[in-house]
Amino acid sequence: MTYEAFRTLSSRSALPPVAAVLFAATVLVLKWEERRKTRRALQRLDAHMLRDIGLTGRNAADEIEKPFWRE
Repeated sequence: MTYEAFRTLSSRSALPPVAAVLFAATVLVLKWEERRKTRRALQRLDAHMLRDIGLTGRNAADEIEKPFWRE
């Protein structure tokens, strides 16, 4: 299940406090994993592909260097 699916699910139901905390932690971990995967994919793009998505090598390097917990 993706981060977006969990976020949608969480907005639809009221959970008991402990479950809400565990759910929020799960959503956070999924968000971190999504960032890690996206940054790894960005790392594999060549200069031509980066230009196609409107990024420079420096923009990509700045994003790739971020730790997974930073947006």
